[in-house]
Amino acid sequence: MLDLRECKRIVVKVGTSTLTYENGKLNLRRIEKLVRTLSDMKNFGRQVVLVTSGAVGAGVSRLGWREKPTELRLKQAAAAVGQSEIMNLYSRFFGEYGHTVAQLLLTRDVVDSPERKENVINTFETLLEYGTVPIVNENDPISTYELAHMITFGENDTLAANVAQLVHADLLILLSDIDGLYDADPRQNENARLIPVVYEVNDELKGLAGGEGTKRGTGGMVTKLGAAELCLSQEIPMVIANGERPEIVQDILDGRHAGTIFVPKKWK
Repeated sequence: MLDLRECKRIVVKVGTSTLTYENGKLNLRRIEKLVRTLSDMKNFGRQVVLVTSGAVGAGVSRLGWREKPTELRLKQAAAAVGQSEIMNLYSRFFGEYGHTVAQLLLTRDVVDSPERKENVINTFETLLEYGTVPIVNENDPISTYELAHMITFGENDTLAANVAQLVHADLLILLSDIDGLYDADPRQNENARLIPVVYEVNDELKGLAGGEGTKRGTGGMVTKLGAAELCLSQEIPMVIANGERPEIVQDILDGRHAGTIFVPKKWK
């Protein structure tokens, strides 16, 4: 039987809509709560990898632009500015709780190349061995393909699943602006019901997902189901939960039900 309380190595992915306000500016109070929760997990003895979105959004805000640009060079400039902004915040907040962070910027070719894949695995293992919190994002300022198409890692959902696979995680938690997977779109159907447990990502389930992300992010439920499919194939449990209250991560690890959990068949 799956017992999430026994999970020792956890990958947590946080989306742009969780990190920012409606106006696009960073939600400092929520980021601080997230860092405090993850720091307490480390104090308990768990290992944590954080996959973070928000670089483009943070850069747009920092540069004083009114909206996210569509031109590639402007997206890359915003990502470069925003990545520095976000890492500065994470470093400061984690430092207040006595923890050191490390930045890893990945592109798809890293996981597709055996040599690069081995190198990044070794880097992860060394960082975790020495007690740091690896913070992962796409290398948006360098890789044009991710920003041009926004499908390579699926606004970090697929990236998070790949990271969970690379580090042999016990659990992946995707924090979003929705409570989990529903049997209908809750934004359009007030009778939509949350699906608490999923054992297989099939065509019927994919048909429930729709395709759109949020205004501030680009990853919708489709990319989350893709991440779940990858995790299940590697026998890694995954949870989709609402990141409005970052403490929900601890609720999940305490065995209290939250969101939708995707359970590998070996625990069915």
